[in-house]
Amino acid sequence: MSHQADPALKPPLAVIAASLRAERVRAGLSLTEVARRAGLAKSTLSQLESGTGNPSLETLWALCVALEIPFSRLLVVSRPPVQVIRAGEGPAIGSAQSDYRATLLAASPPGARRDVYSIAAEPGPERSSAPHMPGVVEHVVIGAGRALVGTADEPVELHPGDYISYPADVPHVFRALESGTRAVLVSEHP
Repeated sequence: MSHQADPALKPPLAVIAASLRAERVRAGLSLTEVARRAGLAKSTLSQLESGTGNPSLETLWALCVALEIPFSRLLVVSRPPVQVIRAGEGPAIGSAQSDYRATLLAASPPGARRDVYSIAAEPGPERSSAPHMPGVVEHVVIGAGRALVGTADEPVELHPGDYISYPADVPHVFRALESGTRAVLVSEHP
């Protein structure tokens, strides 16, 4: 079952479009240069900046690496001082590789260096991540199910309550081993 089909779980395309455009302009880069750095077609980037298309997690991560920004910067909208995000709500982005969905729970505010995501994953192909920006470390706590998590060359099987920390500036993976696998992922930026 694809989580992207559920209208309540569609990525916030208007927010992503505005953020991509603003970050590209802030960096002083052309559409062509950002697309080249991210390994995407210029037309794909143009569609994303216009709010069309259906970006995958992999596409957005590649753009963040090309722009040298944290992933959360593409999804951030102004937030009240007290915020509750119910299970199944929030800006979710699905993977093109596997049944894996990341929902931004808390973006790193200015001066802080972390983003918090809720992860929902199902058995099947693993979610393989290319290296993020230098110095990024990920922390994962499994809440339900089981998963192989960590660096691509040495993933570790985790059970509910287990925690792992690993460098995310090298290839890394998340592979659900049980239906209903849920986790919290904290991405720590240098």
